[in-house]
Amino acid sequence: MRIIDMQNDPRRAQFEYFRTFANPYASVTVQCDITPLKDRKPFFLTVLYCAIQAANSVPELRRRILDDQVVEFENCLSSHTVALPDESYCYCELDCDKPLNEFLPYALAEVEKAKTAQSLEDAHPERLFFVTSLPWLSFSSIHLPVPQPADSNPRITFGRAYEKDGKYFMPVDLTVHHALADGIHIAKFFQKFEENCQSIDNISI
Repeated sequence: MRIIDMQNDPRRAQFEYFRTFANPYASVTVQCDITPLKDRKPFFLTVLYCAIQAANSVPELRRRILDDQVVEFENCLSSHTVALPDESYCYCELDCDKPLNEFLPYALAEVEKAKTAQSLEDAHPERLFFVTSLPWLSFSSIHLPVPQPADSNPRITFGRAYEKDGKYFMPVDLTVHHALADGIHIAKFFQKFEENCQSIDNISI
């Protein structure tokens, strides 16, 4: 983790402006081509891996506002919702900084642990990408609940995949704190996410 000197950062003006907003979040939903992942199992964890790898590739998405300072983490974890039999859910933290063939068995084991613990507490809240899924809906936009005061963690939401013209698409929403990230950084995330989906075999080992 390193402290960012926002007084000399190119986004100094944007940071000072948006940090004062009651709702400082910017959210974009994109219909992403995930065709190569269609038959991958476990499907959700593979999609999650591609998304977190993409998010970590954008430095602005690894930045957080802590104690009135901006810090940048070298690598951020994911915290995703895990469905429980009673239709409630719990959270599961995962470290995606490993090859996919190592990540998947590790992640499956962590999900089972999370189902036993059934906790809504995060061990590393500042270092997380918050991830959730609505596998029942193919949405074109989404509005997420956020805390007060506002946190600065990016939020990633997946919807139900669908077929169109022989390809498979999934709605993916990225919500960011606008004091830390702009449209160009959101675009970089989606570009890298689709690249990861298309080159999944190259990141499997």
